[in-house]
Amino acid sequence: MKKSMGARTLVYPTPVFVICTYDDEGNPNAMTAAWGGICCSSPPCVAVSLRKATYTYSSLLAKKAFTLNVPSENYIKEADYFGLVSGKKENKFAHTGLTPVKSDLVDAPYIKEFPVNLECKIINVLEIGLHTQFIGEVLDAKIDDTLQEKGDHPLIEQIKPLIFAPESRGYHVVGKQIAQAFAIGNDT
Repeated sequence: MKKSMGARTLVYPTPVFVICTYDDEGNPNAMTAAWGGICCSSPPCVAVSLRKATYTYSSLLAKKAFTLNVPSENYIKEADYFGLVSGKKENKFAHTGLTPVKSDLVDAPYIKEFPVNLECKIINVLEIGLHTQFIGEVLDAKIDDTLQEKGDHPLIEQIKPLIFAPESRGYHVVGKQIAQAFAIGNDT
């Protein structure tokens, strides 16, 4: 039997991203967002959905750029903090001690200490309802060189990205690989 839960966002897992922008005065800002993910392969694009009430929202519209930063489990407190406090009221980088680095390709900072950083220019904005979806074309992806194996493939087990369970409001980490995609199905 299945129990109806009604119309809900029960998608597991959702990623934990930290979106970075510069505000109107050029100050770096960061905000945690879990409503997002890959939305296109060519050109490579990611989508992130934010409420208009966020401080980051107006910066995204003004700068037409953001970085999407993937925190590791080592930065769970900082990632959570970025979602608890408004950049309008506090300098989040000064408070956490993390380092904003000016992006090479877009008008946004990325977080030096986080293992994966995507530099994105906004190519589409879609009003959905409570949230607005920002689609960013990935102009460059940066990854700590210690987290790569031969062939420049990131090692997810070393990145240890955070994931979020919306219903329980809990943070989790990625587990072990159990199969090779696009191959295991051949054995059926």
